[in-house]
Amino acid sequence: MKIISIHKKQNLENLVRDLRKQNPLAQKELFDQCSRKMLSVCRSYVTDFHHAEDCMLKGFVKVFRNIDGFKSEGSFEGWMRRVMVNECLDFIKLNKSMVYVDEFESNNSLDDETEIDFGFDAQEVLDQLPDSYRMVFNLFVLEDYSHKEIAEILSISESNSKSQLLRAKNKLKEIVLHQKTRSNEI
Repeated sequence: MKIISIHKKQNLENLVRDLRKQNPLAQKELFDQCSRKMLSVCRSYVTDFHHAEDCMLKGFVKVFRNIDGFKSEGSFEGWMRRVMVNECLDFIKLNKSMVYVDEFESNNSLDDETEIDFGFDAQEVLDQLPDSYRMVFNLFVLEDYSHKEIAEILSISESNSKSQLLRAKNKLKEIVLHQKTRSNEI
């Protein structure tokens, strides 16, 4: 088992070395290996498939141009994922106006520790969230950002980030319950 992990690590190191040389074959190899996964990352932020695909392609261009920004500290995939997320956030900021509401008026709220079992296509369910909810939910749950980091990225307060996460979880619960009810009626 160690031979495989050492082999993968050496392949990654060789690939990153070739990417730093702007080798087109290395760029194609990285794209072929990671494009599906990175498109999935982009789709979790951008609901329109074509816009998500554009964000992914622009993200890959940034990865190729800024490969020297990867300092071989931590995961290369994690670094590349952050590039994709940032590209999506830039797209959303430029193309949509989002309203973040500070107050939360629901009495039947979920806390930050509540787990949600979708039982449905998660992307389809996430696509039904308002953009502001989806961004905070994705950054917190999928990308493991803290509320402080989310607040800085989105230019909102930490309490607003927490409120948006709570609203997202409640909305997700509502969507899932509605879909379960509909499926039981059929």
